Amino acid sequence: MKPLKPWLSFVNQLQQLQARGLQVDDPVAALDYLERLGYYRLSGYWYPLRLIDQEASKARGKAVRLDSFASGSRFKDVVRLYVFDKKLRLLALDALERVEMAVRVDVAHLLGKRDPRAHENPMCLHGNFTKKLISSGPDKGKTQHQVWLAKYQSLLLRVRKEPFVAHHLQQYDGLPIWAAIEVWDFGLLSKLFAGMQYADQQSIAALYGAPDGRAFAMAAQPELHP
Repeated sequence: MKPLKPWLSFVNQLQQLQARGLQVDDPVAALDYLERLGYYRLSGYWYPLRLIDQEASKARGKAVRLDSFASGSRFKDVVRLYVFDKKLRLLALDALERVEMAVRVDVAHLLGKRDPRAHENPMCLHGNFTKKLISSGPDKGKTQHQVWLAKYQSLLLRVRKEPFVAHHLQQYDGLPIWAAIEVWDFGLLSKLFAGMQYADQQSIAALYGAPDGRAFAMAAQPELHP
C-alpha cells in the first residue's frame, strides 16, 4: 500500500497547484478560498481541468487523470464552478423542501379523513405493507409496517417534550396523523407513502404530475418495490 501523502501548508498547497499548471491570478484570494473551503472540497471542481493520461485510459477502459492541468485552467474558474454548484444545490433543496411539505399535507389530509390515526391502522394501508412478512435481515418475521411503527415510536420518544407532542400524549395518548407527520423525517414519510393503498398513491401522485402512484412511490422509496 502507498504511504499517505505528506501534510502541506495552505501556501504549499497553492504552490503545488501552480506548479501543476493551474493559473492563479489572485494568490491572496486563492489562499483565502483554500483556507475557508479546503483543498479536497475544491479538488472536485478542478478535477475536470486535469489532463487525461491517454495511454492509461486506453489500458483501463476509462479516463485516468494526471495531476497536471490542461492549458488555460484557472483557479477563478474553479471557484466560479463551486459557487454555481452551491447556488444550484440551495435552489434544489428549497424546491425539494416545498414539495416535501406539500406531500406531508396531502398524505395527512387524505389519510386523516379516513382515520385520525391512519398511520397506525393497518386497514388504512396496503396489505403488502401491513401483512407481508420480511423474509431476511434483522427485521425478518416482521412487516414493513411494524418496522415503520418502531421507527416512528423512536422518533416520538426523541421529541416527546415538544409542546404539541407532549399535549397529545397527555391528553389523547397518541398523535393524529396531521400532527404525527411533523415528527417524521423524510425517510419515514416516503416509506409510509410507499405503504399506502394504490388508489391513495394515485390520488396524490396526480397532484404532482407523476405517471402513477407506483412510480411516485418508487421514486420516494425504491427498496420497498423490488
